[in-house]
Amino acid sequence: MTAGDVQAGVLADGMAMVGMSLEALDAVVWDGLGTSHSSQPVEDVPRALRRIALAGPAATEDDCDPLYSLITRQGCETPSAAAVALPFIVALAADPDIGARVTLTGLLAAMHAPALTDEDWTGAWALLTDPDPAVRRAARWLARGCAGLLERWRIETDQAVQLPILIALGDAAADPDVDQDAAGMARAVLDQVLGGDDPVLWVAAVYASANLDRDLPVRQLVRLVDVFSDLAVRPRFEEAWYQTDFEFPSSREDVLWWISRRLEHNCEAQLSFAVRLIEAAGRTGDTPLCRGALDLAWHQLVRRRSVATALLPLAGALLDDPDGPIRLRAANILAAIGPTAAPYADRLAELLDDAEADEGLDGTVGEIARWALARTGDPRALPGLIEQLRAQEEESRGYNLEEPRRPDIAHVLIPLRANAHVLLPAMRRAIRDGGPPCGATYGFLAVLQAWGEDALPALPDLLPLLADTRTSVDVLGVLRAMGPAAASAEPALSTCQLLDHLGNHWSVTWTAACIRGDRAAALRLVGDAVMTAEVPEHGPFSSLAEFGRDAAPYAERVRSIHESSTRWWARLTTAVTLWSITGQADPAVQVLEEYVLPVADGDDGFGSFREALKGLIRIGEISPVIRDALLTVRESERRLSQHDGYEAILQDEELRRLIEQVLACTHASPSETCR
Repeated sequence: MTAGDVQAGVLADGMAMVGMSLEALDAVVWDGLGTSHSSQPVEDVPRALRRIALAGPAATEDDCDPLYSLITRQGCETPSAAAVALPFIVALAADPDIGARVTLTGLLAAMHAPALTDEDWTGAWALLTDPDPAVRRAARWLARGCAGLLERWRIETDQAVQLPILIALGDAAADPDVDQDAAGMARAVLDQVLGGDDPVLWVAAVYASANLDRDLPVRQLVRLVDVFSDLAVRPRFEEAWYQTDFEFPSSREDVLWWISRRLEHNCEAQLSFAVRLIEAAGRTGDTPLCRGALDLAWHQLVRRRSVATALLPLAGALLDDPDGPIRLRAANILAAIGPTAAPYADRLAELLDDAEADEGLDGTVGEIARWALARTGDPRALPGLIEQLRAQEEESRGYNLEEPRRPDIAHVLIPLRANAHVLLPAMRRAIRDGGPPCGATYGFLAVLQAWGEDALPALPDLLPLLADTRTSVDVLGVLRAMGPAAASAEPALSTCQLLDHLGNHWSVTWTAACIRGDRAAALRLVGDAVMTAEVPEHGPFSSLAEFGRDAAPYAERVRSIHESSTRWWARLTTAVTLWSITGQADPAVQVLEEYVLPVADGDDGFGSFREALKGLIRIGEISPVIRDALLTVRESERRLSQHDGYEAILQDEELRRLIEQVLACTHASPSETCR
């Protein structure tokens, strides 16, 4: 059956339709044909086609979506139903009275596969010359290779269609399997546009040519900045720049991201691009450009350490910008930079009551400025900080990965341990008032556990939380961190309410031994847990390591688990525990090497790297090969983090602090560390 077979007039509710013949659709035998997934019945294919045909002008993208999952390859072989559905989809896409023609044309492009090469695509190729520019844009993926794109380029007059064809030519010319004569002609087209006067097409040619000459955007950096900062050119990007499969144009600020990605191989040029745009926006008062360039700069800051030096004075100056979203971004950059942003502390303090925000981002200028001030160690950040964090957690806000966003309670407060005496009164009030139902309570408990004995004044406010299963386990962790200083809490442990899990009840007994200071009882508990753990690798080895040589009776059990373990966390913790018990650096140092050396070669196993560093600090002895590896990592420009956003910077800072501690190690006995 061909596309022509299904082009006919049909009646629906008494009205004539031109396009796909429902009679022809009903005549198809679909039994035995397959879809993209065995769970999807083939009958859904004609059902979806019928729905689109009957909807006519009212057909939507949602009506077409089922066909994508039914008859496109989705990483597997082309389903047999695709060939039978092809002429019907072509007929629908070609029908000017169908409301989802662009989506249907995109579906045809997604269906194009070697398995369908012998089918009749004549009607689909006709869409390349359709009167509707949006259909022609979607049909560019149907152009037959580089030669087909060149043919389209020669006759296309609408810039909103020319531009995506130009970008596609750059991709095609860079394909090593393309006909070299056609590739040469594509390069000639790109060169011609690069030498032309149209600024938007010129930017597209720079972007497309980077596939062939990746340093071209670097050499054209000055003109790129000039074009992007030309206020008269800005609206033309949104008129012409259709780059992706989506039928939405890219704004000038979107295109900044596309070009910046072409500069990723040259970090200095990429940073210079963002900085020059910020400076140019300042000269012309171009607020959208400044926002977009700051977003580019932030993206680089969370990936490379040296970016902070260039951004510090720019962000500091922008704290005075009249635009709230720009001040928000500037304060966020200073917060990420941390202590070296101290010269701008006075201005940050003046912004604490700034309620300006940016739609789509999380937090006000004042909230981000307070965090920036706290990161510099300025005490002016402390008044009102707990109240702000509590209010933040009580909001009904969705999870947002876009930056700026307000940091988690623990990320703000744990580094402020030296100010615990100032912060605890407000934190205690928040815990008393909010109790277990308050989301902030969980964050505060994590902070109190990290603060250890410094959190002792909060003890009376923690004991009521033992009676609630939502908070009891966390409170037990805080009590253990306080140690014998929390001995007065032991009677309250009898009120502890826990979910019925063996480990939870063991935790109560262990906590009692810890705060009672009964070392022998605590050792028996931890040792028995190691000996009897249902999953041996899940035993509390780190806790056992705290007992050093006293844990000798359990050494063989730990050694046995170590030798049979395959999971990194079990191998690391058992290796360090063996050192703690025996005082022998082998095999611990050799095991830790396994999780340090790959990071020096660019690996991103930062979780195991962190624990390995802690183990080395505990052991107090490093091999020459570990020292060399850590020196290499220390000089690395990249952020030592698998996270995005501000967490990447915080994790990088933590790991680099640990590296410095390890490099300071010389030797320590099992009863000492180099902390």
